[in-house]
Amino acid sequence: MFENQPWMRDSDGLCYELAQCAEEGRDVTGLKEKIDAILAMPAGSEKERAAGELLDATRALPVAAGYPYREPTGREAIAAEAQGIADVPFEGDLYDRVYGGWLGRCCGCLLGKPYEGWRRGKIYALLKATENFPPAGYTSSQGKEEGFASLEADPKACWINNVAYMPEDDDTNYTLIALKLMERCGRGFTSVDMADTWLRDLPYFHLCTAERVGYRNLVNLHEPPESGSYRNSYREWIGAQIRADLFGYINPGRMTEAADMAWRDAVMTHVKNGVYGEMMVAAMIAAAFTTTDIRAIVRAGLAVIPRRCRLAAAVEEALGWADQGLTEMQALDRIHEKWDEANGHDWCHTISNAVICVVALVYGGGDFTRTLSISLMGALDTDCNAATVGSILGVMLGAGALPASWTAPLQDTLLSGVDGFGRVKISDMARRTLAFCP
Repeated sequence: MFENQPWMRDSDGLCYELAQCAEEGRDVTGLKEKIDAILAMPAGSEKERAAGELLDATRALPVAAGYPYREPTGREAIAAEAQGIADVPFEGDLYDRVYGGWLGRCCGCLLGKPYEGWRRGKIYALLKATENFPPAGYTSSQGKEEGFASLEADPKACWINNVAYMPEDDDTNYTLIALKLMERCGRGFTSVDMADTWLRDLPYFHLCTAERVGYRNLVNLHEPPESGSYRNSYREWIGAQIRADLFGYINPGRMTEAADMAWRDAVMTHVKNGVYGEMMVAAMIAAAFTTTDIRAIVRAGLAVIPRRCRLAAAVEEALGWADQGLTEMQALDRIHEKWDEANGHDWCHTISNAVICVVALVYGGGDFTRTLSISLMGALDTDCNAATVGSILGVMLGAGALPASWTAPLQDTLLSGVDGFGRVKISDMARRTLAFCP
């Protein structure tokens, strides 16, 4: 049953567990052989029993001596390892900025959605075939057809000529489920409150990777934070990072509080850098209300996560590339030298995609089109990354300053997979968000 549905069985994640453990600094001696032996077993209960036992064992693998990073998951421990940042008062049109965040997220998601998981060469070939390289807007499957069919472009995909509003996507479902959580529980919500909201209102098959595992764990009575770590090979993937936005929207200039809310959400499905990614993005969005300095926005995100974690180290390195005189394409090359998009673990990982977001923001220089363009050319998880940078710049610039060429095709409309929403007005979601701003 459900043989073709991924992320449902313990064995599904084993092919990623070796890389995950190695990145965490664990002693992986002999682990590959054990994993290969289990993966070679025929499908069935015996294979899943063995896979589950192995995943239980990997949680206890010791961290190798000399591992240079300190990466706690507990909230107080994270705060102790972080630089910290003071609140900054916000003055301005709050609705315009929140609406800008919602619109920017939808615009970025729609841009990247047809390309999700594509390698750079395929993305660039299609953009050139449609005379949109570097991308200055959405991609159409009409016009210059030569080369389009050869790339096996799905005619039903979310090309701009096939949509009349923002289609359903997990990148927007998570923002909506967070809004539903706030309307049900308020700003004092707990991780268990979020888990309850998911189980009530978010269909299981609308989830991917760590979220699907976490959901399964919740159903089997593993409460947060155990739900995020139990038999979860995707525990540092990008899923939490794309759930940060609403917590930034409702905390203008309050970076620490935004990060705290993001932590409460993230630990339901993630650990370590998977959690930090959501905290960092939430803080960046909160900071975008109060400054147009892109580096200051990125620094605000770094201030709420451990200074000695892998995510912080990767972001710091990326911040230096522009200072070294690298072009944006050279910066993207650097990313792919380190995180090869052909590696199934890395194209959905928090760190590699967060670095693409940072490169897009820094080299984009506050220009909405240019920033979205760079994020798409970075490949990997294209819809997630473009949605994140679109959200940050949408808040920074405000809805009124976003180019109509990006916002008009949405027709202020978003289709949701969250129970109780359906097809909604994006502007209405922004107004409802305002109720939870301090």
